[in-house]
Amino acid sequence: MNILPVIAESKDEMLAIFRDLHAHPEIGFTEERTSAVVAEKLREYGVDEVHTGLGKTGVVALIHGKRVGNRRVGLRADMDALPIHEISGVDYSSKNDGVMHACGHDGHTTMLLGAAKHLAATRDFDGTAVLVFQPAEEGLGGARQMIADGLFEQFPCDEIYGMHNWPSGDLGQVGICKGTAMAGAAFIDIKVTGKGSHAAQPSQGKDALIIAASLATEFQTILSRNVPPLDTCVLSITQMHAGSAYNVVPEVATLAGTIRYFKDEIYELAASRMQAICDGFALAHGVTIELELRNVFDVLINDSDLSDAYMEAAAEIVGAENIIEKSDPATGSEDFADMLKVVPGAYCIVGHGGTVPLHNPAFTLDPEILPIGASVMARMVEKRLPL
Repeated sequence: MNILPVIAESKDEMLAIFRDLHAHPEIGFTEERTSAVVAEKLREYGVDEVHTGLGKTGVVALIHGKRVGNRRVGLRADMDALPIHEISGVDYSSKNDGVMHACGHDGHTTMLLGAAKHLAATRDFDGTAVLVFQPAEEGLGGARQMIADGLFEQFPCDEIYGMHNWPSGDLGQVGICKGTAMAGAAFIDIKVTGKGSHAAQPSQGKDALIIAASLATEFQTILSRNVPPLDTCVLSITQMHAGSAYNVVPEVATLAGTIRYFKDEIYELAASRMQAICDGFALAHGVTIELELRNVFDVLINDSDLSDAYMEAAAEIVGAENIIEKSDPATGSEDFADMLKVVPGAYCIVGHGGTVPLHNPAFTLDPEILPIGASVMARMVEKRLPL
């Protein structure tokens, strides 16, 4: 690995920052402590400007190169944690019960801080680096909030880049998918209101639980009978809640879940079929069924040319043998997609030694990835803004 010198010298500091952030995770839009740590470190590193409060708890920093040209390159990292109780067993486990960095955003934040330290110390570029520390990536709309607050009006970027750790067991392997790379997503909420009754006399009621269970099964026919076979759509019902006693037929049942898709027209198809099925079940059973769909992630589309440039920069750090230029699209979602709808750019994954899946309570991020990710980010700025 060709770790950049300032970052290599800062390895112990980066590890300390990472462990501290991991031990103090915060849910989206509540990252007050995290933001304060980020802002403090950025000022310590001597960046030119630090702005806080964008997107509620977001932080944006500017670093000017040796020549302050007109071009600007953005780098983005997410900061929020998940509502998961940690069981990883690491000695820097979460001190906030029920909250955990199970997706490695603590590592992403640390990597961008490492890149900031290098760029501020060397300034071997012509233009401005815009560093975006984003809150609330985990389905809460942090990117959209920052954009709505004027992110790209106040801090315009010509292009922008992000990355995500990947617990593949292959440290330093960097992959990218050109074009459509990650799925868009919507959250599903359904409320079935029937008629409660005694469990010994179900004929006197209208069983909301049975209707909800049937809905969950019927929705799968959308994938098998409505979505064209060569298109991809994932529809998962992940929650069902009903009832409070052994001997009561519940009057209300709720369902929740998610749709993942790569084409907007496929999402519209699935949404219209879900509504039609809900309407049909309501009529057939004489109940009320309310369906709410909330789009939370856009489809992430990587610019093809900028993807190539990203991998060229990454290859200088990890070696060409560790570059995967044709990764498969992922059905997971990422709200960096919202930024890519406004500014062209690319998003890659970086492998590390961990193998426990993301969003698992036992997930651990291999800290050896920290200087690698930081170096790739910093090198990207230097490559795209050459002196």
